[in-house]
Amino acid sequence: MTAIFPEPIQNLPLADVPLEGCTAYLCQSDTHQVLFMRFDRDVEIPEHSHAAQWGVVLEGSIEMTIGGVTRTFTKGDRPYISSGVRHSARIHAGYADISFFDQKDRYKAKQAVSVRRRTKGVRR
Repeated sequence: MTAIFPEPIQNLPLADVPLEGCTAYLCQSDTHQVLFMRFDRDVEIPEHSHAAQWGVVLEGSIEMTIGGVTRTFTKGDRPYISSGVRHSARIHAGYADISFFDQKDRYKAKQAVSVRRRTKGVRR
């Protein structure tokens, strides 16, 4: 998959997102998180809920069921999920987005070994 995110984003820590085929870069604050995510395979996300989430679709498509209403979001769409609302998704390979989570601990950074592996052979 062609890199959609520029080098400064790719230099962020990788997020430990438990979804096959997902690469996510984590921008962490004391009150929230921003993830820059891309998917190289189709993924099904079962129904769940958490703090509020807002995103911008950069590439591809995602079918989301939010509070019982199903809709497909494509490039330029901005899905919003209110805090505590049950939702699920079907993400299609080639999908990429920027997602804001109104929660400081939704995801953790992957262990440092992942970052070293990613930069192996890169001179600094």
